[in-house]
Amino acid sequence: MNTRLRFLTLALLAVSAFSGPTRAADNTLTDAEKAGGWKPLFDGHSTSGWRNFKKATFPTKGWVVEDGCLKHTLKGGGGDIITDASFDDFELSFEWRLAPDGNSGVKYFITENRNSALGHEYQLVTANDPEASEQPTKHVTASFYDVLPTRMSIKLRPAGQFNESRILVRGNHVEHWLNGEKTLAYELGSAEVKAAVAKSKFKNLAGFGEKLRGHLLLQDHGGEVWFRNLKIRVPQS
Repeated sequence: MNTRLRFLTLALLAVSAFSGPTRAADNTLTDAEKAGGWKPLFDGHSTSGWRNFKKATFPTKGWVVEDGCLKHTLKGGGGDIITDASFDDFELSFEWRLAPDGNSGVKYFITENRNSALGHEYQLVTANDPEASEQPTKHVTASFYDVLPTRMSIKLRPAGQFNESRILVRGNHVEHWLNGEKTLAYELGSAEVKAAVAKSKFKNLAGFGEKLRGHLLLQDHGGEVWFRNLKIRVPQS
């Protein structure tokens, strides 16, 4: 091996050694994630596992699979979509991006015993959306929509880039995370939550703010929103 080739080989090995673990392809799981109990909620190719609220089928308009994303199209209609499965304790991880002035949300504790798809909402909204400016503390991304504010100033990535979010439910403890930072933690059924619900638009909804088993929901708010790398893990019994 000549000197130049040997130098290039050693340089490539050095880069490989310090590059760290490789990220899995979108909508797939690493071996570590599989070993850790994670399961995909979206395969990047189909709408399997999702359907309209109170319907057995996926909407025929509004939602599409595009470039490895589950996307709601601009003013496409179609309604909210929910997971076929329901969950009690869980950890949900997902990536998302919005169009300018976009607004959407990921809801949990969705039960079809209610007339409408109301549940706890992890708000997704751009800073330019009018709703975000109405009540900045309770209507910003990663808040518990209209109930509890984030505990810190959020850090959204530049427009066009995907953000990473996580929702954790363990017993009565709930956490919201955004781009690696915990933005909110609260206890279901606590005095704090009850007082906040009483001041919200959900004040007349029985049981709101308490623990229940329910579906996960992606919101149709009329604008464009892209979701990918939706995955979940639940505690092993």
